[in-house]
Amino acid sequence: MREADSQRKAVVELEKATLAFGDRTLWSDLDLIIESGQFVAVLGANGAGKTSLLKVLLGEQSLNSGTVRIAGSPVRRGSDVVGYVPQRVGIDSGVMVKARDVVRMGLDGHRWGLPVQFGAKRRAMRRTIDEMLAAVGATAFADAPVSMLSGGELQRIRIAEALACDPDLLICDEPLAALDLRHQQEVAALIDRRRREHDTAVIFVTHEINPILPYVDQVLYLAGGRFRLGPPDEVMTSASLSALYDAPVDVISAHGRLVVVAANDMTAGLPQSLDDHAAHSGDGALHGLHDHGHHDPADRSAWRR
Repeated sequence: MREADSQRKAVVELEKATLAFGDRTLWSDLDLIIESGQFVAVLGANGAGKTSLLKVLLGEQSLNSGTVRIAGSPVRRGSDVVGYVPQRVGIDSGVMVKARDVVRMGLDGHRWGLPVQFGAKRRAMRRTIDEMLAAVGATAFADAPVSMLSGGELQRIRIAEALACDPDLLICDEPLAALDLRHQQEVAALIDRRRREHDTAVIFVTHEINPILPYVDQVLYLAGGRFRLGPPDEVMTSASLSALYDAPVDVISAHGRLVVVAANDMTAGLPQSLDDHAAHSGDGALHGLHDHGHHDPADRSAWRR
């Protein structure tokens, strides 16, 4: 059971935060508070500053101005109050590290030297790892080499690793990328269950909002040096995104899923896009389709604007 709003604590606090590289401002004067148990989705085109925001929260990138605090303290690298699920990367077929050893790195990977434990401490460590593997449904392949795991299985292991230190904040950088729809739904539900059961704050960068739409409390949408922040039904609207992009944009709800499309392309038959942000140029402009889910262009029976 999640705590009442009055009992929640601020896990992430960004105040008047500005990040720029040279003459290019990714975002400025960003005020963001994420409370315990909240699920915040971060959307935007490639280059809009999504990953850079995560680097700020991980202590890997400094702000140009403004302040950032995690769990009431200044940000620092390697903090055990933050769990991090990185973007999916390929693993060499020759890597024979076991899945349980990856999870163990979430417990003691920040320590220098070879972690050697004996007796009761060793048994307690193994018990904790087993519990984390069970929590993400990975017990069956706990002793398999990670190079042999499927994409969905590997993401479960990475989530277990990120949660091993029982963090206040879980940062997810496109954890659904390259997963099929079933595995997207499974991973999204797994993360949501964790935040509900442990009151963990979640910040979730994604190109595909639909698998997490039922769970999202706030959306932070970055585009062209500007942003929109608020509940999904306020941010993911035609009026909101048209103002953000300074161009006509339509947000269409189809069977409980969202499709974002440039208004001048509405007559183009709404072709399906596998990469929903391929419609954006590098400067944040919107061109063509911005698809937040799979859909049948011929079926318009349930569409509304």
